[in-house]
Amino acid sequence: MFQKIKWCFFLIVLFNQNALAQLPDFTDMVKTNGIAVVNISTTQKAPPEAENAPEEPQLPEGMPPEMEEFFKRFLNEQGGGYVPRDTTSLGSGFVISPDGYVLTNSHVVKDADEIVVKLSDHRELLAKVIGTDARTDVALLKVDAKDLPAVTIGNPNKLQVGEWVLAIGSPFGFEQSVTAGIISAKGRSLPGGNYVPFIQTDVAINPGNSGGPLFNMEGKVVGINSQIYSRTGGFMGLSFAIPMDVVMNVVDQIKATGKAAHGWLGVQIQDVTRELAESFGMKKPQGALVSKVLPDSPAEKAGLQIGDIITEFNGQQIETSGDLPPMVGITPINDKATLKIIRQGETKSLDFKVGLLPDEADKLAEAKVAPKLPHNRLGVNVIDLTDTQRETLQIAKNGVLVQDVAKGTAKDAGIQRGDVILRIQNNVVRDAADFEKIVTKLPAGKSVAILIQRQGSPVFLAIKVEK
Repeated sequence: MFQKIKWCFFLIVLFNQNALAQLPDFTDMVKTNGIAVVNISTTQKAPPEAENAPEEPQLPEGMPPEMEEFFKRFLNEQGGGYVPRDTTSLGSGFVISPDGYVLTNSHVVKDADEIVVKLSDHRELLAKVIGTDARTDVALLKVDAKDLPAVTIGNPNKLQVGEWVLAIGSPFGFEQSVTAGIISAKGRSLPGGNYVPFIQTDVAINPGNSGGPLFNMEGKVVGINSQIYSRTGGFMGLSFAIPMDVVMNVVDQIKATGKAAHGWLGVQIQDVTRELAESFGMKKPQGALVSKVLPDSPAEKAGLQIGDIITEFNGQQIETSGDLPPMVGITPINDKATLKIIRQGETKSLDFKVGLLPDEADKLAEAKVAPKLPHNRLGVNVIDLTDTQRETLQIAKNGVLVQDVAKGTAKDAGIQRGDVILRIQNNVVRDAADFEKIVTKLPAGKSVAILIQRQGSPVFLAIKVEK
């Protein structure tokens, strides 16, 4: 019996030793690359009138931010008259060349009047902003120094899900903090980040880590840690990094021209859901569904149409709508590109010249709601748009205004009061009478695609027609 226990204990120890031997050791990587990681502190100076203003009131420590803001506003309204003093913030960064070029996030240095880069040897140097790009959240800084330790840039396209990665930064101001994890996913599309195919990891990232490097196991930087997903403000296992190929494309442009330009197609797109795929006769949901083609855009000149489904860009597969913007965005301006599309069940190829992304997209106003009319077959009340509403919505000819939606498939699909219905199953809806004719001919029991405009943005919805 004792002999059996002895052998079991030996096997457990041996198993644990083998398991430990397979775990990565980051010590050499940190020693080699940690010296190139920097701490970045910024100062935003208060306005001149703050110089002689009363001091900001001191509030109890630990007070929730929303309560703190309430009390400050209350005291100010009661005649406190204080003006906020200089504000400071912290972030991370890393040296990319020995002559003093430093990378960080654009949001780390936004609106900063003074930027101080603290090196690993504790030197503190004033930094100059060479250029920033808010769309990719990249900032290139320069400090007056030579022979600085610099990182080696890696290829993020070679990363595999499940691969170990390492982050070094200054979370909450704790410099040279090291955290590790794995690649959770690649090519993530996030709100506000349409031109970045983010690398998702489970590496612990917290406020202050922004702008710091993400290393692969070869000790090469494959991304800049940029965002976290959190309901508490702290780390919850989801962090996102900007791939270095995107970053270096921006860096090269900033060095050459002082700013970054992004490719532009000129469409609004959305994912193809299972129901929409059925309505378009597709075997499976994939691609980017075109819900709007902007006037005088490369897309319009190429002949792209509303309802087209983009499945490839320059030979690269488009699985979801989030795949397309980064591909177009990194393509040089005026380069020729090819789209593969599905149009009414047929596959076509369209060539176009990549345009320059405008500074701001058009903003469309919301239409006013008019009186009710009787329900139609879909359980949706619609009326014709007035000239004023068309001008407000920038809709020249077609479309009807949704005035009310009854309980049923249309409401379940997301049709709302105030929506403008533009198309039904590739049929242009010209007016309320036209809408009624189209609806009466819809096939019962099948999903149909309806193009609506809501608050200036076109969206396709799939509705299953009741029998």
